[in-house]
Amino acid sequence: MSNVDNSISFEIQERIGTIAVYPTGWSKELNLVSWNGGAPKYDIRDWSPDHGSMSRGITLKESEMKKITDLMASREKVAEAKTKLSAEHEMDR
Repeated sequence: MSNVDNSISFEIQERIGTIAVYPTGWSKELNLVSWNGGAPKYDIRDWSPDHGSMSRGITLKESEMKKITDLMASREKVAEAKTKLSAEHEMDR
């Protein structure tokens, strides 16, 4: 029987921003995190105030984060176009 250490190490390389803060003091954050000494990845999860505890979260490679930002930018453009069309339609009435 082997003695396996299942601990996970992490280092927050860059705190990019807070998405939400909860009454408990925990916050949902977007950070750049290195897990187990690996290359840093974009990371979205809830953190305790001292960053000693965390919830489950999601990690994204640079290319995946780029895709999300592209999708959000496209979504904004569509929403803007719909708003413009709606305003033009109202003016025609």
